[in-house]
Amino acid sequence: MGAIENPGLNILANKAANSEKWTAERVLSIRYWTPTLLSFRTTRYRAFRFTPGHYTRLGLGAGDDLVWRPFSLAAAAYDDFLEFIAVLVPGGAFSEPLRQLRVGDTIRVDKASYGFLTVDQLAPGKDLWLLASGTGLGPFLSILRDPAVWQNHQRLIVAHSVRHSAELAWRDEIADISQGELFADAQATLAYLPIVTREPGATALSEHIPQLLADGRLEAAAGTPLDVAASRLMVCGNPEMARELRQFLGARGFATNRRGVPGQMAFEKYW
Repeated sequence: MGAIENPGLNILANKAANSEKWTAERVLSIRYWTPTLLSFRTTRYRAFRFTPGHYTRLGLGAGDDLVWRPFSLAAAAYDDFLEFIAVLVPGGAFSEPLRQLRVGDTIRVDKASYGFLTVDQLAPGKDLWLLASGTGLGPFLSILRDPAVWQNHQRLIVAHSVRHSAELAWRDEIADISQGELFADAQATLAYLPIVTREPGATALSEHIPQLLADGRLEAAAGTPLDVAASRLMVCGNPEMARELRQFLGARGFATNRRGVPGQMAFEKYW
C-alpha cells in the first residue's frame, strides 16, 4: 500500500500529524531499481511496533508543504530499521520531495501502524499465496521475513507481476531469505514466480495474475493447486487486479474475514 501517488487514498494520511504522533527518522540507504522505482531504509524509533503486512504514514516537507502518505512496511518486525518501496510520479506532491531525498536526510514516520493484510487474519492453512503487482510486493517482503510464516506453512507461493524485468525488486533477497539463521527451523518451501508483462520472453509467465489463475497456469507453475481447505491468499496491487481476483476467488469458495471469522483470502486497498 501507499507506494504510488494517489490523493484519493490519502485523505486520512494528509491530516496534520503533530510531534506526539510521529518521529523524525534518518534515511540510511536508498536503492533505485529504475529511474522511477526506489526502496529506502530509515532508522527506527525504539518503541515503534508493527505486524508484518502493516503500513504506516510517512511525511515529507515542512509547514504548509508537509505531505503525508501511507506506505507498507517491507522490513522484518525485528529489524532495527524500517524499509519502504515507492514509485515516483512526475509532479506528485510527495514524489517530488522524495525524489530529492538523500542518505542522511530526515523523514517523518507515524508512530502507529495500520492494516488488515496480516497472516493472523486468515484461517490456518498449508499453502500461503502472496499475489502482488508492482510495489504491492512491499508488505509481502515483511511477511516473508517472518520466521513463523515459514514454520506454520508447507508451501509459500510468491507471484510478483511487473511491466519490466528491472522492476522485480528484491528478487535475489527473496530467494535467499530462508538461508538466514532465523530460518533454521523453516518447514515451508518457496515458489517464487516473477511475471513480466511487457518484455516478451523475460519470464516464463507474462500474462496478468488474474488471467494466469483463470487458465490454471499459475497453479501449474507453482506446482500447487488452489484449494479452499488448504490455500490462503493475500493480494496487494492495483485495484483492477484486486477486483478480478476477489471475484474469481469468491466464485471458487474463498472468503475474506467476516465478523471475526478468519477467511481464506485478504486484500489491501492499494490506492
